[in-house]
Amino acid sequence: MNKAQFIAALAPHFNDSKKEATHAVDIIFDTIVRNMAKGEDVMINDFGKFKKVDRKARKGRNPFTGETIQIKASKKPRFLPAKGLKEVISGARKLEAAPKPAPKVVAKPVAKKAAPKKAAKKKAAPKKKAPAKKKAAPKKKVAAKKKKK
Repeated sequence: MNKAQFIAALAPHFNDSKKEATHAVDIIFDTIVRNMAKGEDVMINDFGKFKKVDRKARKGRNPFTGETIQIKASKKPRFLPAKGLKEVISGARKLEAAPKPAPKVVAKPVAKKAAPKKAAKKKAAPKKKAPAKKKAAPKKKVAAKKKKK
């Protein structure tokens, strides 16, 4: 499950508002990251513990060349699953039914009283026009040829 799928799964709990679900997820992740950056542990009951771990400098081996290299000290995030989470994953404990989303609240539109209708004037139906007569082709004028004598 990625973040978008996680938000889509939470949206029904926020009246199908993906915007509100996204905001809630972002706040949760931001709070966890900020507290871990300070060096504080974030413990969530029956889920686990997020903490920051200091790793010492050590020697390692380059797998391509076999050469020994020095690895610097670093700080890494670590997640330790809680006992309850381990039991659910192993199948030793069954999950409770998932919480159902709150019923959707649909605001009923307030009916406005219709304004009284004015008596509509009836318009006379337009008269049908008689089909236009075809005009005869204009007669050609035949010019009489005058003979000169």
